[in-house]
Amino acid sequence: MKKLYSLAPVAAVAVLALGGCASKGDIESLRSEISGLRSSIESVDAKATRAEAAAQKAAADAAAANASATAASQKADQIFRAGLRK
Repeated sequence: MKKLYSLAPVAAVAVLALGGCASKGDIESLRSEISGLRSSIESVDAKATRAEAAAQKAAADAAAANASATAASQKADQIFRAGLRK
């Protein structure tokens, strides 16, 4: 995400260079648009961070469930084998 922040000023300079002379209104409009893009990027970054945290929690929950299932399966095997010995 940091890379996008560094590209915004470069894009602004490129637009101004390609457009020739720009009025003060054009520059202010461009600054406003860049500010809006930064806000959007921050929002997307926050959502991605929350999604990553949720995925990590889900992975931890799955690992715990797997361990619990393995323990239950081993206990069931022990009970079954004990029943066979009798």
